[in-house]
Amino acid sequence: MIPSSAAPRLSAVPGPGGGLDQVLALTSSEPVWRLSADAYRAEAAQRQYRPEWTWAAWGPDGQVLARALWWGQGDSAHPLALDCLAVADEVPAADRAALAGALLEAGHRAFQDSGAEAPPLYNLMKLPGTWRDDPAHVAAVAWRQDAARRAGLTVEVERLQFEWTPEAPLPAAPERLVFSPEPDDEVFLDAMLRVAEGSLDAHTIESEAAHGAEATARESLQFYLDRPGKREWWRLARTPEGALVGLAIPSATPYARNVGYLGVVPEARGRGHVSEILADVTRFHAADGAERVTATTDLGNRPMAAAFARGGYRNTEVRLIFSAPVDVV
Repeated sequence: MIPSSAAPRLSAVPGPGGGLDQVLALTSSEPVWRLSADAYRAEAAQRQYRPEWTWAAWGPDGQVLARALWWGQGDSAHPLALDCLAVADEVPAADRAALAGALLEAGHRAFQDSGAEAPPLYNLMKLPGTWRDDPAHVAAVAWRQDAARRAGLTVEVERLQFEWTPEAPLPAAPERLVFSPEPDDEVFLDAMLRVAEGSLDAHTIESEAAHGAEATARESLQFYLDRPGKREWWRLARTPEGALVGLAIPSATPYARNVGYLGVVPEARGRGHVSEILADVTRFHAADGAERVTATTDLGNRPMAAAFARGGYRNTEVRLIFSAPVDVV
């Protein structure tokens, strides 16, 4: 038991000699995925994890009670996401949300003080599709949900993670659409505005309500410009007569090729074009030797999830994404 009178010390790890090994050694019997020490060190070598993004709650005797590991790209000025939040088994279940919430709040304040405009999202990864049927998973998720809300991450979206590998059949080449590059960002922005009309994506809906359609589209444009994928990969999809049908942004993460962003303009929906655009993205990555292509979509976006299934993608995990409301900076 942790004495209630002993307030934990909340701080970032000063560096390799400042308790990092102890933080990475924290274990928990909960079924939720945790980042391994070896994986942390490998990505820390690429500056994707950093001491100033690695926070811990220290007990009165110097023991690690909880840890929060934030992640970013190698060139990120601020962390992009919380990857791993864990509390030691000896912390009573009733105290875990408060302790973890305080740890997240402390980290968020430090990131804001260093110039971050908003707190990073929390990406609770690698949940099985049946996690709600397992009491241990439900309990592990529940205190993390509570902690996220206490720290201001009050928007929750459940997302499905998909994956295509060469073991799956390569989808047939589209026969009704013509794909062509478009180097002009403003032309591509106009296409993004068109395909975003009536979107089922939770973030798009929330952002458009807060900031408008154009600001949301510009945010998406910049997001994909900042990803490891190349701008010259982007394509517009048209009919042979030249009418715009949709767009495709094949992309990449630091770990794998990625579907990125695709969409169909409202007047062309319901005709199977989303599957054709997805097929073109998949074939593009496969032709470049990709051994794995990842993709995500909201649980509520059933048409996109069905398109992934038709396209040879398998659902590998469920993710819960917690973020601050888009109008909170």
